[in-house]
Amino acid sequence: MHCSSLGEFEQGRPVLEALREKHPGYKILLTFFSPSGYEVRKDYKGADWVFYLPMDGPRNAGRFLDIVQPELVIFVKYEFWFYYLKKVAYRKIPLLLISARFYEGAFFFRWYGSIGRKMLSRFDHIFIQDPLSLQLLQTHGLSTNASLCGDTRFDRVLKIASEAGSIPGLDAFVKDHFVIVAGSTWPDDEKGLANAISQLSDLPLKLIIAPHEIDVSHLNSIETMFPGAIRFSSMQREDERKKVLIIDNIGMLSRLYQYAGLTYVGGGYNRSGIHNVLEAAVYDKIVLFGPNHESFNEAVGLIKAGGAFVINEPGHDGVQLAGMIRKLYEDEALRNAGSLAAGGFVHAQSGATEKILHYIQEKRLLTS
Repeated sequence: MHCSSLGEFEQGRPVLEALREKHPGYKILLTFFSPSGYEVRKDYKGADWVFYLPMDGPRNAGRFLDIVQPELVIFVKYEFWFYYLKKVAYRKIPLLLISARFYEGAFFFRWYGSIGRKMLSRFDHIFIQDPLSLQLLQTHGLSTNASLCGDTRFDRVLKIASEAGSIPGLDAFVKDHFVIVAGSTWPDDEKGLANAISQLSDLPLKLIIAPHEIDVSHLNSIETMFPGAIRFSSMQREDERKKVLIIDNIGMLSRLYQYAGLTYVGGGYNRSGIHNVLEAAVYDKIVLFGPNHESFNEAVGLIKAGGAFVINEPGHDGVQLAGMIRKLYEDEALRNAGSLAAGGFVHAQSGATEKILHYIQEKRLLTS
């Protein structure tokens, strides 16, 4: 399986782990293009080997296939390596593209996109995330080897939630309080949260912040915004009375959201956009986030389902955010409806992994 970076790996991971479970006799090679994926997952235990994929070219692709001799090749989402795809197809090795997305204006659909269209034709099957992408392929006569499958990340977060245990120290901190869990936050998110919380001092709220970056300067900045906040790594029993907890480690976030009465996902004021909203919604939690979300299908779908709300505050003065938090805190019926809508949306979109595995089994692409 080849992934560009960490985000693509998370989409390929459910398929990789399901294949490991159903076909334990096979070895798995996981490759990356980006250091941001490889460095984080180079010790991933779900694969037998984790490497960078050698740069594309006829000689590299040929030598790589001679050495590896794969029985199945899976590319994830946006990865199109011309010579690798060409040589895999010429050797008649089963070749799949999973969690694929396409956009109007992509070079596949331009007059000069013949090479791109040729690459799409190399795949035995393309599993599409969303109806719009499939419609684009159909419009341009490129859908003969494609089908709508869905996004494997829904399966991933459901598995994570089903296996999530409690976090030592959190039960005592949370107790019976109404807790806002803010995950993957950036400075703009934290500024808005700090201003909002200061306007809600009459409510018995607690806030848990898990910032995207946990370098010393960022953590110090958060502590300045939230006087009296405590870091998770230094939390003592007497700190259970604190109102704000800063998570100063990586890897805990997907379990943190289970403690929330309401969640906030950061990144919505950044150019790259919001982070993973599904990790929060899977626990039946309403999700709040900033305006840069429109290229994320799962966020758009969550809003339409009634499980998420957008906070548009360019100045980060916290007025709209505070108003939304107060409304959801005071209106239990509204909060419950939104929470159920969030969880229901995630469950309704699950099943992509099983569709891919069914295809592999039906076509007998792996026989042991």
